[in-house]
Amino acid sequence: MKFLVYPDATSVARHAASFIAAEARTAIKTRGRFVVAFSGGKTPWLMLHSLAVERIPWNHVHVVQVDERVAPAGDPDRNLTPLLECLNATPLNPNNIHAMPVESTDLEAAISRYARTLGEIAGLPPVFDLVHLGLGVDGHTASLVPGDPVLDVTDSNVVLTEVWHGRRRMTLTFPILNRSRCILWVVTGREKAKMLVRLRDGDATIPAGRIDRVQALVFADRMAASLL
Repeated sequence: MKFLVYPDATSVARHAASFIAAEARTAIKTRGRFVVAFSGGKTPWLMLHSLAVERIPWNHVHVVQVDERVAPAGDPDRNLTPLLECLNATPLNPNNIHAMPVESTDLEAAISRYARTLGEIAGLPPVFDLVHLGLGVDGHTASLVPGDPVLDVTDSNVVLTEVWHGRRRMTLTFPILNRSRCILWVVTGREKAKMLVRLRDGDATIPAGRIDRVQALVFADRMAASLL
């Protein structure tokens, strides 16, 4: 696991965007496409705004979601709303944005459908070129939160969580996240400092510590990295 530390969240977002753009160009040149999974969060939206102006062959990019709250379209709780706002500023084909189908009346069928979509765009088993993850103050990442039974799922790429902070979530699981060619952590804020140390140390008692560290890169601000 490699750490890159920058003065503030804005710098983190800008450098992370440049890194993603470089990974996209390499993947497209090598494999013909770039499949990237994005998480939600305030700093990631800064990152996506920066990414929108990067030089990328957008017609070869596919975007998927790491996780999403089960909520109606346009709900402020949804990760998709700001994601679309950022990506609409790019030439990315809207058909290449693969939103988690959390509005479905049959969520069990929806997770199976999303898993099939991932196989169609990223192979069988699906392998992403890059997964962007955040780190919660409780050690969660994606919607893999402490105590949820889905932490132990090994035979599915997409699952539904129990209710957490008032919402069920659809989330990718450890197996598919750990198959990614690159895992990009974006961590900002002093409140993340203790958990960032545990992530660095591979502490498997927190969900984030169960993410593979070999292909991982952490972009952090000085406050988040203050205890490293």
